[in-house]
Amino acid sequence: MNRIKVNHEFGPLYDNDSKILILGSFPSVKSRQQAFYYGHKQNRFWKLVSDLLNEEMPMTIEEKKSMLLRNHIALWDVIESCTIIGSSDSSIEDVKVNDVAGLIRKTNIKKIYLNGNKAYDLYQKYLRNETGVEGIKLPSTSPANAACNYAKLRESWNTILEDLK
Repeated sequence: MNRIKVNHEFGPLYDNDSKILILGSFPSVKSRQQAFYYGHKQNRFWKLVSDLLNEEMPMTIEEKKSMLLRNHIALWDVIESCTIIGSSDSSIEDVKVNDVAGLIRKTNIKKIYLNGNKAYDLYQKYLRNETGVEGIKLPSTSPANAACNYAKLRESWNTILEDLK
């Protein structure tokens, strides 16, 4: 596969009541095709978050948006554009970041959670000083993170509930 230059084609999900922001690195090929977050059917994000929130698993993009906003969760990615091979975070180069600091300024978001090591590393490198908000690293929900089983994921991600109260 060749490295290609790709732009993030869909914006952040948030509203005035958002309390936390979950940032991924960059959308997978499947997510880019669907024009929404965590579109790969093996990604555990939607199962995990609905489980934590004690909600039914959302199936449509509208249901996913509704569940997150109803629970004061904003969603975005660190990267606006990059060169990448397929969906491989390890292949990401030539990074241009999203204006996360601008989003923070116009919302009530107080905590930022990073979905995986790559998102965390990119946030620390490019955005931490701009936002003034410490990023909290969580294990990736990606199917590529097979070393982290669902029970361990759930235990780690449970921390987001504290900030939603």
